[in-house]
Amino acid sequence: MGVVETLLNSNPKLYVKSNERIITDAERDEDLVDEFDEREVFDLIRNINDPEHPLTLEELNVVELNNVKVNNEKNEVIVHFTPTIPNCSMATLIGLTIRVQLQRSLPTRFKTKVLITPGTHSTEDAINKQLGDKERVAAATENTALIQTINQCLATVEKYSH
Repeated sequence: MGVVETLLNSNPKLYVKSNERIITDAERDEDLVDEFDEREVFDLIRNINDPEHPLTLEELNVVELNNVKVNNEKNEVIVHFTPTIPNCSMATLIGLTIRVQLQRSLPTRFKTKVLITPGTHSTEDAINKQLGDKERVAAATENTALIQTINQCLATVEKYSH
């Protein structure tokens, strides 16, 4: 994927990546029921590539473990993400990419909410409304050019998970 012609944030601040998750013997045991937790969901989204930079969302601090919530009783996953700048034009695309990754990776019983961290974007309410509208999300994922861009952002997830 080519870099966007005019970068809104040409020099983003980089953050240290989290350590890889240590997998216990109990987690490897296929006979035990293992509930989803925040770290497991975070690991699904941390290596998504930013659409503007050859960096992951974790490296840019767009996604953080503390901003992932899992409620197994309600079958709900909530992810807040933080755009690198308050007027980031890629915020909707980033949110959509996170949502697509979760839809592809989590069991269908989970309802996912992807939201901008409160107070971090100038149009967070409008973007949150778009990301919460199932019909708009479904229509967006049927757009060939858009899904190609999303798949390019998700290509790094595949690279890190093997």
